[in-house]
Amino acid sequence: MRRVPERAKRVWYVMLVQRLGQLSALTQFMIGTTLGMGMTFRDAVIAITIGSVFLELVTILTGIAGMREGLPTALLARWTGFGGGGSAIVGLVIVLTTVGWFGIQNTFLARSLERTVGGPQWAWCLLGGAIVIAVVVYGFASMTWVAFAVVPLFLALIAFTVLRTLNAHSPTDLVTSPPPGSPLTIGAGATLVAGGFIVGAIFTPDMTRFNRSASDVVKQTVVGVTVGEYTVCLSGVLLAHATGSSDIVAIVLGSGGVVAAVIVITAVLKVNDWNLYASSLATVNSVDVLFGGRRPSRVVVAVTLGSAGSALSAVGIIEQFTPLLTAMGVVLPPVAGIMIAEYFVVRTWRGALDDARRRGELPAEPPRWSIPCLAVWAASAAGGHWLQFGVPALNSIALAFGLYSALGRLGSTGGTRGTRSGRTA
Repeated sequence: MRRVPERAKRVWYVMLVQRLGQLSALTQFMIGTTLGMGMTFRDAVIAITIGSVFLELVTILTGIAGMREGLPTALLARWTGFGGGGSAIVGLVIVLTTVGWFGIQNTFLARSLERTVGGPQWAWCLLGGAIVIAVVVYGFASMTWVAFAVVPLFLALIAFTVLRTLNAHSPTDLVTSPPPGSPLTIGAGATLVAGGFIVGAIFTPDMTRFNRSASDVVKQTVVGVTVGEYTVCLSGVLLAHATGSSDIVAIVLGSGGVVAAVIVITAVLKVNDWNLYASSLATVNSVDVLFGGRRPSRVVVAVTLGSAGSALSAVGIIEQFTPLLTAMGVVLPPVAGIMIAEYFVVRTWRGALDDARRRGELPAEPPRWSIPCLAVWAASAAGGHWLQFGVPALNSIALAFGLYSALGRLGSTGGTRGTRSGRTA
């Protein structure tokens, strides 16, 4: 609920490892195998490229805003179009989606333990969630150490699994072979790629508020997204063509046994600590807005949300993986589109942010509600879903950016209560 002081900022490669920890995950592998089941290798490359360029652009812009202001996403949203009440809604959406991701990742962990050690999957779900909660309770420092330990192991696992599984197959045959499953269009594939990390792109300020410069944000984003999307996803595509399966847990465990299970477990812990961290920050902001300045303990919030995510994994949220990705691919991008348009183009509250940043404080409270902003969000999400051309994720964020920028030109982005500071729209 305050700016990160300069003394707490980190060098860029420390943040890069955190970014790689988010992208070097089994869900990225699963996206790759999903693409491979329904697409040729060539079409998968095109889909990954479209989704990756989109993610890099959004991540860099939201990341620079977070770096400059030193604020997490949900709090920054107050002065980037949404107002106080709107930021609470953004926070609640982030909570719902990140807790859902927490459940999906936790299921991977539980399945790995069930297949290598035995015992009921639901019990491993609860144990895995408890370990992640313990890491997040200690905050950013413990998450950094986990990233340095886990990311190299996971990248080594990718190389080991791919080389061992593909050793008996001709590379030419894998690249030219038809997909073994139901066809998937390039647009649908790009939406899966974008939807797979759009939550991470939106809560990028949670991470980049610890960065020192815009160039650091660019470097860690380009390297992180390139390694995460191309290396991990394309490996998944090849594995799907080689095995005719999208069950990434079975593929990985079949290649490495107990060692693979251990690395899978640690990789899940790394990405899930960010899911829980982001949802905790968003919840604190939402409670602060909705309950008149009451700020719950982040530790209490982390324990509560982590327990909820563990329960979701125990009851089988993994079965909704693809529908969840597709939904996020059109509902969440407008949030980033509005924030980017407000911060870099419309700039209604930019003057207030700049003045307050020089004092190391937060600006005066924005309007409670910005109905035009919420209307743009809803219209852009609907447009991304219903438009019959292009890539839905790209359509929704472009609509949000364009509509909000147009309202800014008309001076119609203000709220219904409170006083704006800075340049008047």
